[in-house]
Amino acid sequence: MRALTAGQITAIQHLSLPKAERPSVDKIAAEVGVSRSTIYAWQKDLEFIAELKAQIVRNNVGDLPELVGALTRMAIDEKSAAMAKLALQVHGMLTDKVEVQTQTSPQTTDIAALRSRIEAVKGRQHEQA
Repeated sequence: MRALTAGQITAIQHLSLPKAERPSVDKIAAEVGVSRSTIYAWQKDLEFIAELKAQIVRNNVGDLPELVGALTRMAIDEKSAAMAKLALQVHGMLTDKVEVQTQTSPQTTDIAALRSRIEAVKGRQHEQA
């Protein structure tokens, strides 16, 4: 895993801000000393994306309790099943878990009996030939 450059870190700091607060891509590119196409190329890089997401979380971690509370209020006030589901998922009380149940027979296969049946069939085939 390669380290991000100082320019990429600076770009991430700007790009992680809400749209109304962040400078344009042109301004970010000028500050970092790269072209705007370089900024767009970085936004497709998996390591850049991972760090951008992490920075967005760091920027907003203080607002999470308020957001979770708002989800709960919206679910109750608007009687919204989608919001209720989301609020429960946030709290880890609802997961997209699929359980598969298999039914097994208590009987086991008798290998010796199968072998003797196969031999009997083979014997009949040889007699008919």
